[in-house]
Amino acid sequence: MQTVNGIGGIFFKARDPKALSAWYEEHLGVNHYDPEPWKQREGYTVFAPFAENTEYFGNADQQWMINFRVDDLKAMIDQLKAAGIAVETRAEWNSEVGKFARIHDPEGNPIELWEPNQ
Repeated sequence: MQTVNGIGGIFFKARDPKALSAWYEEHLGVNHYDPEPWKQREGYTVFAPFAENTEYFGNADQQWMINFRVDDLKAMIDQLKAAGIAVETRAEWNSEVGKFARIHDPEGNPIELWEPNQ
C-alpha cells in the first residue's frame, strides 16, 4: 500500500498574504516558496482531528491550528517576547510528549510551539 511521507504544504487564506509570509519568516524562520520552500528536519508529525466543539484552539470559529517543533522552547519564547509577540504558556500543556506554548500570527491564527521530549 502506498502512503504519504510527510506534509507537502499548509495552505490557508490571509487578508495580506505577503505581509503574513514575511511575519512567519522573520519570527519563526518559515520561508515562503520563493526562491525555494522551507525545508523541515525529519521528525514526528501529529495528524489529529479535534472535536468540532473543542476549545483547544482558543477561538470557537477557528478551523485549524499549526504546530511547529522547536529545539529550545525557552529560547524561542524569549526571542518572540523580545519582538513584542505575546506568548501563552500553561503548566497543563506540558506532558509526557514535551513542552508547549501558544502564539498568534498577525491575523489571529493560533500557532502551537512544541519542544518534544528527547
